Amino acid sequence: MLVFIMLGASVGDALLSRGMKQVGPVSFDHMGLLLHALLNPWVMAGIAVLISFMGSYMTALSWADLTFVQPATAFANVVTALIGRLWLHEAITPLRWLGIACIVIGVGFVANGPSRTEQVALTGGEGA
Repeated sequence: MLVFIMLGASVGDALLSRGMKQVGPVSFDHMGLLLHALLNPWVMAGIAVLISFMGSYMTALSWADLTFVQPATAFANVVTALIGRLWLHEAITPLRWLGIACIVIGVGFVANGPSRTEQVALTGGEGA
């Protein structure tokens, strides 16, 4: 599930980016341009992928704590950077790669913890 979440977020964002580069700048002052952007096939595909991502994300949150799911899916930053570089031909500076490496290292620390926080049983008080 976590792999699908990572891929869904990264691919969905990449599809949106590709579509918006075709559409050009939009603003709320010109709602026609915003509607034009929403009708772009790449943007529509990105929205569909991001909707499925959200469903998967919600499912994962029903199984595990937010403090586990969010950091564990942060590896999507690497996937997004690779898609941006290889598919969208974006330039990624060494400093940005260093930041992504820091995220991956942090994810390694979090992923070693439990996925669910143990719940302490509550008692009715002393002597009860």
